[in-house]
Amino acid sequence: MDNNNLSHTKWTCKYHIVFAPKFRRKIIYKQIRADIGRILSELCKRKGVEIIAAECMPDHVHMFVSISPKYSVSEIMGYLKGKSSLMIFDRHANLKYKYGNRHFWCREYYVDTVGKNAKKIEEYIRNQMQQDLEYDQMSLKEYIDPFTGEPVNKA
Repeated sequence: MDNNNLSHTKWTCKYHIVFAPKFRRKIIYKQIRADIGRILSELCKRKGVEIIAAECMPDHVHMFVSISPKYSVSEIMGYLKGKSSLMIFDRHANLKYKYGNRHFWCREYYVDTVGKNAKKIEEYIRNQMQQDLEYDQMSLKEYIDPFTGEPVNKA
């Protein structure tokens, strides 16, 4: 086991966390996606939270993290969401009009403790983008027949 140490504690506390922008807007694209990744990484380093795997999807963020038992998950999430909102609005001032009162993230988040499934969860997060793209392609409704080039009846 890969145990970490505090002065009187050996620990392995890993969590799968998912959180989304307010109104689940698909805002996490291109430049802002890279900024959000850097911001969350920097904030995690400040608190000593190890990011094992992470992925910014267009409308949510998956993180697989190791958090010291001296911090609660809710404390870390409050810190990450609060500080990252301020930093995002400072770097992307145009978002202030879509998200009033400097609230970028939804209040809710999903957290799950990770035990023996660590490898599966890490693999899931790493492959999440590819799976979403494949699903989006399967669920696209064709309005033009790709073979004839003529419109398809929407019935």
